[in-house]
This record gives sequence, C-alpha cells and structure tokens, in this order.
Amino acid sequence: MPADADAHRPRLSALIARARRVRAINLAVVNLRFLIGFAFLPAAVKKLLDQPFTDPAKGGPFHDFLDAFHATGGFYRVVGALQLAAAVLLLTQRFATLGALVALPILTAIAALCWSTAVYPTAAVVTLMWLGTASLLLWDVDKWRAVLARDDRAHVVHVAPIGAAIDLTAWARGGAAILALYLGSALAHGGVYRPRGVELDQPGFYVLPLVTLVPVLTWLVERRRIRRGQGAVASQ
Repeated sequence: MPADADAHRPRLSALIARARRVRAINLAVVNLRFLIGFAFLPAAVKKLLDQPFTDPAKGGPFHDFLDAFHATGGFYRVVGALQLAAAVLLLTQRFATLGALVALPILTAIAALCWSTAVYPTAAVVTLMWLGTASLLLWDVDKWRAVLARDDRAHVVHVAPIGAAIDLTAWARGGAAILALYLGSALAHGGVYRPRGVELDQPGFYVLPLVTLVPVLTWLVERRRIRRGQGAVASQ
C-alpha cells in the first residue's frame, strides 16, 4: 500500500505502517524475535528431556510448584514442546507472528506464577519478555483484523509490507543458525549446559558468545547485499 494510503487507515495501523518502512525499527523487531525465541530454548530442551527445572532440594511455593510440574511427566514435556515451537517460529521470522501468539499465553502463566510466589527477579525478566512479545503482536496488528472481523460482513485486510527496509531472508537464516548452534550444543552435551564460571575447557561455554555473534554477522552480510543491490541499480 502506498504511503499516502496511510491516511485511510485507523490511526494505530497508520503509525505502524510508517514504522514498518523504517530500517532501524525493523532491525529492532527481528532481534527482539531472536532474543525471545532464544530465551525459550533452554527451558524447552530441559522439559523435553524430562530434566527438573530447579534444584529439587530447594523449598518454597515457587520450587514446590516446579517440582510438582516436573512430576506430571507428559504435561511437562507438552509445555516444553510448545515452548520449542514458539522459539522455532520466532526464529524463522517468516512465521514469527504465530510464534508470538504461542509465546504470549505461556509467558502470561509464567509471569503470574513468579509474581504470585514472590520470585521478583525472575518475574521482572519474564514481564519484560511478555511486554516484548506483546509488542511483536502489536507490530503485526493488521494481520489480526481478519481474526476479529464479524462473520456477517465482508472484510479486507491490508498488511503494510516492510518493503526494502530489511532483508528478511538473511535474518531468517540467522535464526536458523542460532537454532542449529544451540540444539547442536544441547545434543552434544546431552542436555542444557549452564556454565559455573569461566569454563574454557567446555565446548558449551562458547555457544552463547557464538549465538551473540550471529545477529552481528547477519547484519554485516545484509548490509553488503544491500550495498551490492544499490550499486547494481546505480550502474544501470
């Protein structure tokens, strides 16, 4: 939809349509998807491998709940599968809207648990993740208009494209690299690796720095492609 068509949109949709043409905002969105998607991976892998999420020796409402949660077995693994699905969908970029939709109720439940059991540091982190996920859903607000439309009326959905603001394919490949790095590390380690300090002799210790480098490398590759494209256009 052309820029002058923004005037015919609802105010929120028009604002987001303009934002979707800004490269810096698009970069923030794809990296927020990376951050939230990657944050789900350790918890998902632990559940799928039926490993306890906390030390069973610890007590209190929070740890007692997690012990009982782990004891459910099948339900514990189903939640892990949902977390893994949300992570994969977010990291693909292409299906990130669906990933955010899957992630939001999971984060809502976790945030409610953490605040109600007074685990405040974790509650603050999860709340920030919840706000980030809600922002991702707001970013794609036009996609939800068909879901909320009345069945007795015709409804046309116009989703503002990001255009040439960003190379989404490059960022999708970056998400695949993050997924491969982490799951490959978990497979090699036999579970979730958690460093106990500077453990230079452990291969898993280097996974997080490598994952952090992926967005930087993706950005460099994308900028090179964009410059090549601009150079090709200028030479014509």
